Amino acid sequence: MKYSDFGEKFNRHAGISQLMADLSEGLQREDMIMLGGGNPAAIPAVLEVFEQSLQQLLQSGELLGGLANYDSAQGNQAFLETLADYFQQQFGWAITTRNIALTHGSQSAFFALFNSFAGKTGSARKHVLLPITPEYIGYSDVGIEDDLFVSSLPQIEKLEDQMFKYHIDFEQLDINRQTGLICVSRPTNPSGNVLTDAECQQLDRLARQNDVPLLVDNAYGTPFPNIIFSDVQPFWNDNTIVCLSLSKLGLPGTRTGIVIANEEVIGQLANMTAIISLAPGGCGATLVNQLMRENTLQALCNDVIRPYYQIRCEQVITWLKQAVDDSRLHIHLPEGAIFVWLWFEELAISTDELYQELKQRGLLVVPGKYFFPGQGENGSHAQSCIRMNYVQAESDLKKGIDILARTLKQFW
Repeated sequence: MKYSDFGEKFNRHAGISQLMADLSEGLQREDMIMLGGGNPAAIPAVLEVFEQSLQQLLQSGELLGGLANYDSAQGNQAFLETLADYFQQQFGWAITTRNIALTHGSQSAFFALFNSFAGKTGSARKHVLLPITPEYIGYSDVGIEDDLFVSSLPQIEKLEDQMFKYHIDFEQLDINRQTGLICVSRPTNPSGNVLTDAECQQLDRLARQNDVPLLVDNAYGTPFPNIIFSDVQPFWNDNTIVCLSLSKLGLPGTRTGIVIANEEVIGQLANMTAIISLAPGGCGATLVNQLMRENTLQALCNDVIRPYYQIRCEQVITWLKQAVDDSRLHIHLPEGAIFVWLWFEELAISTDELYQELKQRGLLVVPGKYFFPGQGENGSHAQSCIRMNYVQAESDLKKGIDILARTLKQFW
């Protein structure tokens, strides 16, 4: 069967495809410890709130009514109104429903937005600039054209107690006529790094000076799900595109992304949705709209979701340091998201090889090489890191850390 160039682009190996294949394979093995994927934790108190709200919506007929009708290409109108009011009241953002669109999860939003601002543009060719890597594995392969990304390596600040932190190296940052879009995630998947308010403000100034939109991926960030352990302020203006998601609230199956941008971008995005898939799904929007109307959502994020992840993250770091008693283990300062990012200095093998060793022993992680889009051949730092999910049961986490520690001893 002969595919077009477009078809061939999506018929080859991709990091995100490998990740999803590992998830599927791991679920079929009872002995596999799944510390590789990005599925959020099943927090009982959160699931209970979702169940109660769904029952209310089902009894009122609102849920069934939403399922029995198409929403607009922009998304569920009631939810758009609730969101616009929320951001006006909470942050003073000058937005209306014309500044918000829903998508089939954040991933489809990135596909639409990256390809709308980068790639062939008249006689020129533009790129997406990632000011700091490592970055989200799902960005790498969404470009219709190859080599859509240009990225910068971070400044690495070594901290006390085997911790380190990434910073944007602004002196090396090159925004030029080929730059079509700047993209950052906050907090960052995989490292849990959170850009400071000052870094975001500097990026915003540079973006506006160069007439380039700035996309901020808030899938784990503030205001919801608020899996962020430092005190930072969200921001938005008409040159900024903010992406949010319902997945990390604990609703990945609803496939609901939220995009906040100027009216021109939202109109173009809604038109793309209409052409490609008619309209986004309404189940997640209906459920979360109910939670927001009842003023339940923010308390759920602040008082249940964030503390759950922060406590678990601190536990996992303690277990890691106890099990891997070696100063060549470095842990990125965990400021948010649902992963720990580990850097193994002087390891005798790459972490791609380490990944294969661990997989044979019943532990799934993700090797660092997939998190450096726009870097061409991965350098030594990328080949020395792994991402590990910390949301599984405590017993599985301890077993997984034990497998990791015993394997590392063989190659250090």
